[in-house]
Amino acid sequence: MENRLSRYIWKHTSKQQLYILLVVAISMIPYFMSFDLPKQIVNGPIQGKGFEGGGATQTFMQIAFDLPWIGNVELFSGFELGRFGMLYALSGVFLVLVVINGLFKFYINTYKGRLGERLLRRIRFELVDRVLRFPPSQFKRTKGAEVASMVKDEVEPLGGFTGDAFVSPALLGGQALTALFFIFVQNLWLGMIAAFMVGIQGFIIPRMRRRLLVLGRERQLTARELSGRVSEIFDGIGTIRGYDTTNYERADIAARLGRIFKIRYDLYQWKFLVKFINNFLASVTPFLFYVVGGYLALNGQLDIGQLVAVITAYKDLPGPLKELIDWDQTRQDVQVKYVQVVEQFSVEKMIDKAMQEVAYDDVPPREEPLSAVNLSLVDDSGARLLSGVSMQIMPGETVAVVGTAAAGGEALADAFARLIWPETGKVTFGKDDIMALPDSVTGRQLTYASAEIYLFQGSLRDNLLYGLKHAPLKPALYEGAAETQRKWDLHEAHLAGNPDYDIKGDWIDYKAAGAEGPDDLPKSVRAALDAVQLSKDVLDLSMRSIVNPADYPGLAERVVTMRQALRDELEKEDLSSLVVPFDPEAYNPEATVGENLLFGSAVGPQLMGPAIGKNPYFRSVVARTGLDVILYDMGIEIAENAVDLFSDLPPDHPFFQQLTFMTADDIPQYQVLLQRLKGKRFEEVVPEDQVKIIRLSFLYIEPRHRFGLLTRELMEKIVEVRKAFHAGLPEDLKDAIEPYDPSRYTPSASLLDNVLFGRISHKHTDGSERIRTIIGELLQARGLYDDALTIGMEYNVGAGGRRLTSVQRQKLGMARAIIRQSTHYVFNRPLPGLDHRVQLQIVRDTLDLIQKREQNASIIWVLSDNALAELFDRVLVFDKGKLAEDGPHAKLVEKGGIFRELVS
Repeated sequence: MENRLSRYIWKHTSKQQLYILLVVAISMIPYFMSFDLPKQIVNGPIQGKGFEGGGATQTFMQIAFDLPWIGNVELFSGFELGRFGMLYALSGVFLVLVVINGLFKFYINTYKGRLGERLLRRIRFELVDRVLRFPPSQFKRTKGAEVASMVKDEVEPLGGFTGDAFVSPALLGGQALTALFFIFVQNLWLGMIAAFMVGIQGFIIPRMRRRLLVLGRERQLTARELSGRVSEIFDGIGTIRGYDTTNYERADIAARLGRIFKIRYDLYQWKFLVKFINNFLASVTPFLFYVVGGYLALNGQLDIGQLVAVITAYKDLPGPLKELIDWDQTRQDVQVKYVQVVEQFSVEKMIDKAMQEVAYDDVPPREEPLSAVNLSLVDDSGARLLSGVSMQIMPGETVAVVGTAAAGGEALADAFARLIWPETGKVTFGKDDIMALPDSVTGRQLTYASAEIYLFQGSLRDNLLYGLKHAPLKPALYEGAAETQRKWDLHEAHLAGNPDYDIKGDWIDYKAAGAEGPDDLPKSVRAALDAVQLSKDVLDLSMRSIVNPADYPGLAERVVTMRQALRDELEKEDLSSLVVPFDPEAYNPEATVGENLLFGSAVGPQLMGPAIGKNPYFRSVVARTGLDVILYDMGIEIAENAVDLFSDLPPDHPFFQQLTFMTADDIPQYQVLLQRLKGKRFEEVVPEDQVKIIRLSFLYIEPRHRFGLLTRELMEKIVEVRKAFHAGLPEDLKDAIEPYDPSRYTPSASLLDNVLFGRISHKHTDGSERIRTIIGELLQARGLYDDALTIGMEYNVGAGGRRLTSVQRQKLGMARAIIRQSTHYVFNRPLPGLDHRVQLQIVRDTLDLIQKREQNASIIWVLSDNALAELFDRVLVFDKGKLAEDGPHAKLVEKGGIFRELVS
């Protein structure tokens, strides 16, 4: 990037700058004319100059000029107007000039804004492009939040200045010089006074503002450091809370904010001092005009029209002059910011741009060995990780890498993935140095996965298929207005130096996943998920998902038919009591009292949560049937039982996990409430307390809480009230609830609830697990398993994948690696969080999947569990940064060296 911002701006916008400068030059003509008109209006029609005689007229809009050797040429003779006519005509011209000047300003400012935003887009893209080409070591030295702050905030003023870089001095300088020239034309002395005061302002103010630049730089640096520190707090919150250092962090942030406050306060003081002096100097000049100009007018050396014109012209002089001084300060300020940004993004050993050029064509498999040639690696501190290692991995070979802690095997895997660059020696792919190969080769032929998996915010599917998105292989279809918008977007991207890749196109390389197209992709997805044992997790996510049937045509009907299939399967396995179905004519003892009353899913705010207890219609129904008193008495008993049983238990006692209607923190509150309500009848209790008590009965489940409060008569009464509630449901509440219907899908309920259409019995301790197993088998048998996985794949994993467990993230990282076909696979301790049995199964399934799909693909696996080395053709043993042993598992065990000690 250029070192000077002005040079960078001119390099990329010179044609547009020349065009707008021409427009600025043309705009000076009506601007100058608007200064002269007030003088003509005052001296002519108003004071009567040229209208001395009765019925006198003057020519308006005559267009004539003298040419050498030709003489006078008249293009238009004009109109003869009287005094009043000339007044109206000149005033109309003045209004037209005001409109023209305003339109010029509107066009110039709009063009400048578009030009600035376009260059800001270019700068931001170029900075992010440089981040993508940073060497690996740079990411360890730089905080991501600081880089993001620079890209987002610190370059923002650069875009705003782009349009002003050349246009503003031309426009403002032109306006100031035009006004100054006009004043000189009217009177030399007044012109000299104006020029003298302008010179003082132009000399003093910029020098005073240099202090503002220094303070501005300090403010920018401290704000950037604050951003990085806040990011550290966010990422390290577990450590901070775990070691009780929250107050230390508060003290650190307070100190940083105090420094920023001092800098900003000094900045404001100096800024307004400069503004005061500037305004004072600007106000002195009109004073001199009135004194000197008035004296000259009284002596007859200056007419009133000229004085008015001079004062009017000067009124427009301080504005452009002040803005010009402001422009100069902004220029210096953005130059400083630009230099700081360029320095931050100009790093050594940056990856060549050509290495990351998009490749649309398939990269043919390179069945060539992967080798380390006298390879030595060091970390950022200079500590040696690997020393003079030479080895070769042949196509089709499976290699286990084992060693003691920090032995060097992990560093070798990182070198294969180009995450660590060689200190000496090299890594070769065939005969080529891996550092000289473009990303389109290494990024497709070499697949790497480790435990340090990063997931992008988005769906599980987006993250799983991320490694297949190399290029927009199939463009998106646009029609009508969308096609026009797309062409405009491409045009703007080209002008801003951005690539014309279409993010809405199809980027998935189906061939690399072993699929023919989108319809064939689920098979590859299923195989990858099964290999890493993630399918069950994805199925659980889909079962917990609330699915809109419109997004999956035919799903609702198939789920409804599965309800009976589930009942039949349970009867076949003598597990009919495992699920208690919803029956419109009966009470479901495994559901809450509230669920039985509503017999539907609340979707409107009128009936959701605590709101139902305050809903007038609901209260009228339960009051009319007397159920409100019954539920209140039931709630009192629940509260008394809970307080008696749990008030002496610590908050972390496991019994509270069963107490769904009350938390440990609620116990003291209900103790106080029971004391207040003691001896009071239902009618004497305020509505707020009634709702608090009845809420407990709403959440009560007899088989779970076992207080013996639900009699057969009460259950029958609740069913009757339910029917009355739905029968008289007013129009404004019909959209607030989706009634349970055995023949219909409930869109607001989860997929599992729709399949069950009931509740799992609490009599079976492993009921949930058994139901999930049976439903999984049913989905397989009915051909719905892939559809269910597709729903689970839409689950949003959250920022950094934090909505998944650490084990699920590791499994997803493995699945993302093995779903695509490569020549070499490098796995660097990808599953450290799993026990031996699970790791063994995943390693076996992964080896089997890759070897069946690609017979000549090599697999290099840095093991977390050394006992798994027997699954591989060859074992590399590292110790203290050197390759200590190399050979088949059986021979190394027989040899009795370091490897035998590691696996024993």
